[in-house]
Amino acid sequence: MSKHVLAIDVGSTTTKAILFGPKDGLRLIDWTGTPTTVEKPHEDVLVGIKNAINLLEKKTQRKLINGENIIKPANGVEGVDYFVATSSAGGGLQMLVTGVMKRMTAESAEKAALGAGAIVSSVLAIDDGKTDLERVQTIQRLRPDMVLISGGIDGGNDLHVLSMAELVSLANPESRLGSKFVLPVVYAGNESIKDKINSYLSDVAEVHHVPNIRPVLERENLEPAGDKIQDLFLEHVMSHAPGYDKLIELTENNIIPTPNAVGDLVKLIGETNDINIMAVDIGGATTDVFSSMVLAEQKRDTAYLDDKNNTNKMELNPLDLEIKRRYHRSVDANLGMSYSIGNVLAEAGGENIAKWLPFPSFEEKLRDILSNKMIHPTILPQTKKAVLIEHAVAREAIKLAINRHKAIASGLSGVQIRRVVTDVFEQTKNAEESLIKEVDIDVIIGSGGVLSHTPDRRQAMAIMLDAFEPVGVTEMYVDSIFMMPHLGVMSHIMKENIFDILKKDCLIPLGTVLSVQGPHAKSGSKLAKVSIEYKSGKVEHVEIIAGELKTLPLDTSQEAMVEIKPAYGYDAGLGNGRLVKALVSGGACGIVIDGRGRPIVFEEDPTLRSQQLRKWLKVLGAYTDDYLEVQ
Repeated sequence: MSKHVLAIDVGSTTTKAILFGPKDGLRLIDWTGTPTTVEKPHEDVLVGIKNAINLLEKKTQRKLINGENIIKPANGVEGVDYFVATSSAGGGLQMLVTGVMKRMTAESAEKAALGAGAIVSSVLAIDDGKTDLERVQTIQRLRPDMVLISGGIDGGNDLHVLSMAELVSLANPESRLGSKFVLPVVYAGNESIKDKINSYLSDVAEVHHVPNIRPVLERENLEPAGDKIQDLFLEHVMSHAPGYDKLIELTENNIIPTPNAVGDLVKLIGETNDINIMAVDIGGATTDVFSSMVLAEQKRDTAYLDDKNNTNKMELNPLDLEIKRRYHRSVDANLGMSYSIGNVLAEAGGENIAKWLPFPSFEEKLRDILSNKMIHPTILPQTKKAVLIEHAVAREAIKLAINRHKAIASGLSGVQIRRVVTDVFEQTKNAEESLIKEVDIDVIIGSGGVLSHTPDRRQAMAIMLDAFEPVGVTEMYVDSIFMMPHLGVMSHIMKENIFDILKKDCLIPLGTVLSVQGPHAKSGSKLAKVSIEYKSGKVEHVEIIAGELKTLPLDTSQEAMVEIKPAYGYDAGLGNGRLVKALVSGGACGIVIDGRGRPIVFEEDPTLRSQQLRKWLKVLGAYTDDYLEVQ
């Protein structure tokens, strides 16, 4: 394909421009980044965009912009054929969500908002523990860009749904985008009261009706609400931000929120390759987690009456497995590496951050260091000690975000599970249990500044390995220059070219992790036998040993066939003690054999723990001796 594509991501602090063009297919040509200009003194995103494009022109010697107009189509040494953009500047899409019950309709509404790329500022419900006055004050304080109101099955609860609409009306929140902006409200609740919702809100908001998120208790219908939220974000919210109206015009509506773009790419990778995938994007203020998983869901037929024999006969039909792919996105708006770094300390605790440091540390000292980072968010770590502290914080931030993601990616809350006799003898899935299991994940991708810009790629592996704690056979990758948003929006116009860029320019293979899950074992115990057959025919036999971390060299371009035979009580992906076979790929760390336990088991004594951590990090080759001996 001989096309040229210019892709822009307008971030909260940096605007990144990437040029793709013909070079052994469609490939990365070059990229630049300049400060975002959504705030004063410019208050116009186009200023930062033009700065990034002008710098890109100098680097590529290709004319791309004429005044404020992108040169299209490509002609010789100038112009592009497509111009696309993503944005999370100005705080992204900040939403308020309401429902009747916090663990039912409000939870479903939150899933819809998160899946549409929003930052959910607050979730209000009848059982949230707040008074009506506190709810009104919350709405006024948050000044949301949009509100999603849900609640009640069709023909069901109306009083509580209307009371939430009334609170939004009473609050009449002032928009952060100016007095001329009319608040968009998406109503996705009991359809029988749509007219009443209009009467409550018509004076203070622009109401948009979509099908009910929970039309019946046993079923979610999230897509219509999610689609409407995305449309309104472009039409109302983004068009009112400084300079976005012109950007939307220049891109011919090929602009979407940054998290949506990353999510679209994660979904595309999962569906096209038929794999279970999880990705994290850790930024300065927020941490997003994405997953695209194939889940086997159990369906049981109900009992029926055998009228033919005129007897009440209960019959249990055989278990039927229905295979579905589920996509989930979660965002932790208060977990990040600069603006929100203090929140990571508050939520994780100094002790949990310090356990990742190969030197003695005290919570008081950590608090001072991280508070300094929060006050000066753009300062990069200047010492090896500062790098290690930043990486320790990243581990805990990602771990917290993953736990949040797993909680959101659950079955339907409030649904009664019908059980049968066989359930007495085996544990069955609870509706509120997470649908995401580490043992089911095939691929993990890390993105965001702290991962994409590590001094050594093996440091990214160390962070992700400790934060995700993968189980079974898991391939690990890191986004080279935070290109995933650009490829996500490009996938809307040219899916067939995305995977070449992904493999050759975007995703850096870190290696494949082999691990098992099961009860904690005494250090030195044998958890599994592993055989590795290389393409050359060489076969190597190793073991997964409790408390140990090992690596075996395997280059990025190489593959090997592995077999894992877990000990009794341990699972490598197919169940207790069952043999697992897989073709694995290499990377910066080759094959990593992790026997440290799930969760990872640390020495209790601080001195022994520091020695233990230094040993693990040296095995990965992530940090040189001068890092590990720092005091």
